[in-house]
Amino acid sequence: MTQTTTSPPKASDDGEASKRRGWGWLLLVPGMLWLAIFFLFPTVQLFFTSLYDPSGSYEQGYALTWHVANYVDAIKDTWNLFGRSFMYAGISTFVCLLLGYPLAYAIAFKAGRWKNVMLVLVIAPFFTSFLLRTLSWRAILADQGPVTSFLQTIAILPDDGRLLATPVAVIAGLIYNFLPFMTLPLYASLDKVDYRLIEAAGDLYSSPFTGFRKVTFPLSLPGVVSGTLLTFIPACGDYINAELLGTPKQYMVGNRIQAAFLTEHNYPLAASLSIILMLIVVLMVIVYVRKSGTEKLV
Repeated sequence: MTQTTTSPPKASDDGEASKRRGWGWLLLVPGMLWLAIFFLFPTVQLFFTSLYDPSGSYEQGYALTWHVANYVDAIKDTWNLFGRSFMYAGISTFVCLLLGYPLAYAIAFKAGRWKNVMLVLVIAPFFTSFLLRTLSWRAILADQGPVTSFLQTIAILPDDGRLLATPVAVIAGLIYNFLPFMTLPLYASLDKVDYRLIEAAGDLYSSPFTGFRKVTFPLSLPGVVSGTLLTFIPACGDYINAELLGTPKQYMVGNRIQAAFLTEHNYPLAASLSIILMLIVVLMVIVYVRKSGTEKLV
């Protein structure tokens, strides 16, 4: 009886593998350059802009005087807008989760051969401009529109009630526009779940609700975290929905930033608000991810 032995790998093979891994880092260069040019540099410039002397003007120019008080003034004048933005974004994210999870579950486990068709329907709104989609909601929620007329008919709204130019309209627009950002990560996470684990929970006399709570939801938690982040973060800074579906009473912090940048040309205020919003969102994301137990997603 002969025994077959394998020779250990040669040192040259190890050297070649290490060399290939070293060259592999070059694949990151294009992406890192893109981030440096179009994200890091603008963010640094935005920070310096937030420290400009507020007494300057668009015509005469601004001077970098390290005016830290810009941040204090920004918070003092717009704290209510921050609160409204986070409230609208939080409500929209929660409703998107309630709507998106059953939809993602149905696509992942129940759609069968219709799975690809349903995924196309989820992303179909992206084929139309964000602005046009929001404008369409003005017609849908108009005072004489189908939704308002129906709710008045069934006595949910009074005869002189309205949906347009209310917080309901703004939140509805946010939900509609950002629902795909919730559904797709949820689907990607649920699609990886082995359905035999769900069946095993039933075989062990678990009720459907207990099986969902103990098996399905914990396994889909990465998708929940990703979906809520992808929905909440852009919703916080959105200004289109409040601009088109609401009134100044429903304006969010994004509307104030947009007006300061493009209308008033008050660059120090706009930059200060932008930096504050980014810092608050980053802090909230870090706390949320750590509390959810998915630090690896950061």
